[in-house]
Amino acid sequence: MNTDIRTINHKVIKEALRIRKVEEKFLELFSLGKLNGTVHTCVGQELSAIAFAGQLKKKDFVFSNHRCHGHYIAFTGDVRGLLAELLGKASGTCGGIGSSQHLCHNNFYSNGIQGGIVPVSAGYALGNKLKGNEGIGVVFIGDGTLGEGTLYETMNIISKWEIPLLIVCENNFYAQSTPQSVNLAGDILARAEAFGIRTDKADTWSPETLIPKAQEAISYVRGTGKPCFFLVETYRLNAHSKGDDDRDPAEVKEYLAKDFLRRFEDESPSYFRMYSDSINGEINGMVDEILQEGTLEPEKYYRHEKRTFSGGWTPLQPINKRQVELLNNFFREQIVADERTVFLGEDIHSPYGGAFKVTRELSFLAPQRVFSSPISESAITGISNGLALNGFKPCVEIMFGDFITLAFDQIVNHASKFHHMFNKKVSCPVVVRTPMGGRRGYGPTHSQTLDKFLVGIDNVKTVALNTLLDPAILYRSISAEQHPVVVIENKTDYGKKIAQQQWPNFVAERNEDEYPVVRIRPATSVPTLTIVAYGGMADVVAGMLDEIFREADHKPELLVPSLISDLPVDIVLDSLKHTGRLLVVEEGSGFAGIGSELIAAVVERAEFRIKARRVAAHPVPIPSVKSLENEVLPDKKRILAEIKASFH
Repeated sequence: MNTDIRTINHKVIKEALRIRKVEEKFLELFSLGKLNGTVHTCVGQELSAIAFAGQLKKKDFVFSNHRCHGHYIAFTGDVRGLLAELLGKASGTCGGIGSSQHLCHNNFYSNGIQGGIVPVSAGYALGNKLKGNEGIGVVFIGDGTLGEGTLYETMNIISKWEIPLLIVCENNFYAQSTPQSVNLAGDILARAEAFGIRTDKADTWSPETLIPKAQEAISYVRGTGKPCFFLVETYRLNAHSKGDDDRDPAEVKEYLAKDFLRRFEDESPSYFRMYSDSINGEINGMVDEILQEGTLEPEKYYRHEKRTFSGGWTPLQPINKRQVELLNNFFREQIVADERTVFLGEDIHSPYGGAFKVTRELSFLAPQRVFSSPISESAITGISNGLALNGFKPCVEIMFGDFITLAFDQIVNHASKFHHMFNKKVSCPVVVRTPMGGRRGYGPTHSQTLDKFLVGIDNVKTVALNTLLDPAILYRSISAEQHPVVVIENKTDYGKKIAQQQWPNFVAERNEDEYPVVRIRPATSVPTLTIVAYGGMADVVAGMLDEIFREADHKPELLVPSLISDLPVDIVLDSLKHTGRLLVVEEGSGFAGIGSELIAAVVERAEFRIKARRVAAHPVPIPSVKSLENEVLPDKKRILAEIKASFH
């Protein structure tokens, strides 16, 4: 049914036309070589942006995707900032860093990763619910996003937790170039309805229906605090991106005839020309000014601060408590002291308190800020990211370190990038903590040490606990961070007490860094061998120092870093000046691991000759049977054999 154009408010028409003219300008500028990267236009879909983003309040928020220009303009009105952003200028909304797909301004966020923005938006909405500020959120997805599992993880959670989020699915019948009929099974609305979420539907060819229905959905979410799923049928009149278009030209022509703005042009040519001329004049004037501006200075974007290490060393303090008790005590104090602290994880509610009891009784102390989740690692990590963007200090527990791979997208493409991608407008202080390591007989998928996959993520700190330091020391530093931190807690260390071993011939000490390095050195002589171990292997090596002296005729100095994403190269080099020999011991497999990175960094900076070796797990899945597990993982026997063979 065709809409009577005369019944539509001309404010809506002008806003839709403004969005279209901005995007047409982008395509023109791209053809002139003025834009970098890519441009995904929403030509034909503009009314969806106006109906939803355009009817929100300032306290609300929007998350969008790669096709976000219309949503951005409708919500923020910041046409100039958007133009400058895509032109790569410092005055752009994100300084030209994010460009077309990655925008952030006044509660608007977009990212180019399909699906991943949904749990992030859910976390942001949960933050509003915890604050009680009545703000709601809209997250725009495309029909192509319906293939992403994290969407369904999130729909389950927002329904169970009653999170005030409106999911708007813009169904333009194509996932990039592939017709929906090839990729999509079943009914779209039935997917959301299966989770008990209210649904509704309209299209962009009938604004007199779409706009009031959108307002009704917004009011429902705001009034009930519950989620809603809204399906908008639409059609993009341009190619997926700036490139070629494989769709049937006859099909495109058919939808062009239905297009709201095209019909307005046909029925009211004088108004259309007047509005177009006015909007084009505004846009061209902005572009002429922006083209004269400069780009962001590199030092304002990239600034690497070299880590410096404390020169002072103090004796280790033994603590007659198990590591898990100290962790639980710290978190109990933290959740009471700081209302921004939120815990998420599978089975973390008490009385169970998590698989390793680290979160025991937290849900009794602050039930409204402890969320026991379904098995949904991607969603709970994304929700934690959203909470962090909204000013909270979330801590998400991944039950086993092996499962952190399911949360990788949220760590790599979201948490790690928000701060720089959005030109430092936001921070994402999320903490992802997880137990790793073998020696429990759990087998191939519950025993891995995957730290080497984590230490290479830019803007994410990776911390490995050990049995030589009170974990509260490290978690106090972690709690003060403004950027993401991944914490590795070795499973076998949970039950061990802190610094309980005896070293009569050695001095055990730590420096005063925010992430301290532990050093155990010969008490009365110069060391002849430098050993670096961390995490669960630190306890193993610390227990064999006398044995190394007796059987290998070396005086070992053990260095134990806790911040393994920024290794203490200076401290290692100071030791190597005396020993010239370096052994790195790690529980993960050795290729491209922590040892590789440390040895490379040392060799780059050393002005003297060094002999270096690594001891690590064999590169095979970790078996459950104890005899084989002991062979695969590094142990005292293999460490001693390597020292004897390589440093004789």
